Amino acid sequence: MSSSPSGFFDRLQALPPRGQQAFMAALCERLVPNYALYAETSGHGDPQALRAILALVWEQLSVKEARIDFERQAEKLAELEPPAEDDSFGARRALEAVVALSSLLDTLRGDAPGSILEVSRTSRGGVRAFIELTEGEEDAEKLAQLAREHPLMIEENDFQDAALEAAQARLDKDAIKAMRTLGRNDGVSNLGLSADDASDAAPPR
Repeated sequence: MSSSPSGFFDRLQALPPRGQQAFMAALCERLVPNYALYAETSGHGDPQALRAILALVWEQLSVKEARIDFERQAEKLAELEPPAEDDSFGARRALEAVVALSSLLDTLRGDAPGSILEVSRTSRGGVRAFIELTEGEEDAEKLAQLAREHPLMIEENDFQDAALEAAQARLDKDAIKAMRTLGRNDGVSNLGLSADDASDAAPPR
């Protein structure tokens, strides 16, 4: 991150509610491919249903007069969680997408002041877990340094900086559309994966 973690989180919390929701929605977009990849390789989950719920969030952000029942959307989202007994790496990353979107829905249903920090940390935590899995480093200190300096973590921090900067601007319809495009990241997730990778290999367990 360009600033200290505490300074970054302070700036997140200083955003107005709509700015916070746009930031979270952008991060959720970037988590969706992880969910889609898990669904395609495991047969569990419904990426289209997940995307439909997130699309309603963007609609709410774009059209102030939109009247969407986010209580009902939260119920639908709960049904999209991976099976509780599946503790695979792919399932945990898919669950992060559901949890992040759930936190976002919480803010649209009422007061949920800590949600933006939770979504930010969830996305970054997934990247750290992926680095831990792929690097095979057991020394905690070396692993922490590896995680900080890893290209995926640098990219994650840069992405969150860019999303925060965008959320601090005047959020007219075009700005919201641009944030959605930013989050979609050409279909590549925070782990550098896309649903197209499903045909190449199953996610590591």
